[in-house]
This record gives sequence, structure tokens and C-alpha cells, in this order.
Amino acid sequence: MKLSANEEYGLRCLVRIGYAGHGGSLTIPEISAAEGVSPAYAAKILRLLRRGDFVTAARGKEGGYTLARPAEEIVIGDVIDVLGGRLFESNFCDSHAGQVAICTRSVDCSVRSLWRAVQVAVDQVLSKATLRDLLQNEEEMNSWVRSIPGPNGIRLMQ
Repeated sequence: MKLSANEEYGLRCLVRIGYAGHGGSLTIPEISAAEGVSPAYAAKILRLLRRGDFVTAARGKEGGYTLARPAEEIVIGDVIDVLGGRLFESNFCDSHAGQVAICTRSVDCSVRSLWRAVQVAVDQVLSKATLRDLLQNEEEMNSWVRSIPGPNGIRLMQ
């Protein structure tokens, strides 16, 4: 299981804009240089973030990208959905049937149950995380992650 490049760099670009603060803006060249991606790739990611209503764009000398709403209102799960999508969707099996029209395991599939459970766990974490959380330093974020209850009340991270 991997994050796509769009998801990783998209989050990084969004965090970079978040660091600019309320009303602060950054240009594509500034974001590109700060995150080590090409200007064209930064533009592609920012277009996705703009379409998802996470950032706004302004043209001109004072232009650039700003947050479309406060960082605490931007849910990371929603951002991931816009940048690449979920790990497991209900129609997943329709597109992974192999060489036959219908998957040979479409009636009784233990693998589908596993992916569904993994998606629920991922959703549990990503639905609680906001951009504001990601604007913290690593130690503070680790503390936040340790506060998330896992199955049977066991912490996800010690």
C-alpha cells in the first residue's frame, strides 16, 4: 500500500501554503522551489487543490495561492480523496476481475473484507486530521497520533 506522488506532494504543497498563514499567499515558483518539484507539477497539484476548494488562486503581481478556508476546517481525508482517492472503493472488484467479466471471488472474498477493514481504519484517522494538525512540528503531531484510540482502546502509536 502506497501513497501516490499526487497525494504526498499535494499534502506537502497544502502544508506549505498553510505555513504562509491566514491571508498569506505563495506563487507556483515559490511552492515549487520549497517542495522540490517542477513548476509544472506544482501547478498540476495546485489545480487539483483549487478544484477541491482547499485553496484559491489570484492572478497578478500580488497573486498566488492561499487557503480557501481556515486550516482547522480542511480535513485531510477530504484532501486525499481529491488528490488520489481512497485505497478501497466499493467498485474496486469491478475493475480487478482479471481476464473474466466477473471476479471469480465475487461471492466469497476474504481479501475484499481485509481491504474494507483497512479503509475503515485509514478513514478513522484521516477524518480526524486537519491541516491545522499538520502545521504542528513532528513531536506535536506524534502526540496527536498517540491520542487516537485504536481497536479495543489500544493506542495506534505508543
